Amino acid sequence: MRESSRHPEPDQTADPVFILAAPRSFSSVVCAMLGQHPQMHGLPETHLFSDEVLERWLRRCSQETYRMAHGLLRAVAQLCFGEQSEDSVKLAAGWLKRRSSFTSGMIMEELARRAVPAILVDKSPSLVYSLDAMQRVYRFFPAARFIHLTRHPRGHGDSVLKYLRMLTKPEYRPREGSAEVDAVPEWVRTLAAFPFPSAAQDAVPELSEDPQCGWYVLNSNIVTFLKSIPPHQCTVVHGEDLLGEPDRGLRQVAAWLGLRTDPEAVEEMKHPERSPYARFGPPGARLGNDILFLENPCLHRVRGHSHTLEGPLSWRGDGAGFLPEVKELAQALGYT
Repeated sequence: MRESSRHPEPDQTADPVFILAAPRSFSSVVCAMLGQHPQMHGLPETHLFSDEVLERWLRRCSQETYRMAHGLLRAVAQLCFGEQSEDSVKLAAGWLKRRSSFTSGMIMEELARRAVPAILVDKSPSLVYSLDAMQRVYRFFPAARFIHLTRHPRGHGDSVLKYLRMLTKPEYRPREGSAEVDAVPEWVRTLAAFPFPSAAQDAVPELSEDPQCGWYVLNSNIVTFLKSIPPHQCTVVHGEDLLGEPDRGLRQVAAWLGLRTDPEAVEEMKHPERSPYARFGPPGARLGNDILFLENPCLHRVRGHSHTLEGPLSWRGDGAGFLPEVKELAQALGYT
C-alpha cells in the first residue's frame, strides 16, 4: 500500500467547517450528514486542536481515558492511504509520528489538501471544553466557518443520563465488541455531573448527577468564542429542527455554506450511514465517534421543539426546574 500521490496546490484548499456542540447534541449524525454532501468530507473526531503541536497531542493520547487517537488515525488512513484497514492504520500512525513537530493546524491543512475538492467538516467535542482550543482553530484557519449545533437542555440532559445508564448496564456490550471499546468513557460520567461555575455554585445543591450544568458551561463557551468571530462566519443550528425536517434544514445549511442545494445533494446528505467513518473501524482504530452512532448510523428523525424550559426536571428528585442561568442561555439560543 502506497501513500496517495495526490497533492493539490495549497491555494485550492478551503478552510474547514467546524461544528461546535456539547456531546449528546446530534453532532455525530449531523457531521456525517454534511460530510455526504458532494462538496464536503465529514471527519471523525480528530481532537486535533487540544494542543498546539502534534507531539503534545500524541502525548495526550496516551494519557486520556478515551480512545482519543482513533478518529485522526482513521482520517489519515482514509485520506492519505485510500482505505481504513489494520495495515493502513499502522501506516497512519507512522505518518503522524513523522510529523510530530507539526502544528495541529498543519496536520488539518494537509488533510484538507488530500480532500480537495471537498471541504472538510470537523466536529470534535473536545473543542468546546476550552476557549483556547476554539481560538487556536480560528488562528490557524481565519476563514473557517463555525456551526453552533444546539440541543434543548431538557432533551440534552435526558440523553446524557440515558446514555450513561445504558453504558453502565452489565449486559451492555457494543455490537462489535472489542477490548478497544470502553464500557463507560469517563467523559460521560463527567458530563452527567459537570461542575457549575463557582459564581453560581451556591444555587446548585450537591447532586451526583445534574447534566444541565454541562449543557450550560459548554454552550456558554461556544457563545463566548463566537462573539469574537465575524457574524458571516458563524451560525446557530437547532439539532431538533435539522433532524426533524432534514430537507429544509440541510438545504439551509448548504446555502449558508455556499454549496449546492439541489435535490440530489440534499438526498445524499440524508444518508449519514454512507460515510466512510459511519461504522466501527479496523483494529487499532475502532472508534473515533460516538458508540451509538457507530452501531446505528442512519438518520433518525426527531420531533421539533417538544421540550419546555418550564417545570420539574426528570433527574431532580426535589422537583426543581432549570436554573435561571440555564433558562436565560437557552432562550437566547431560541428555545422556549
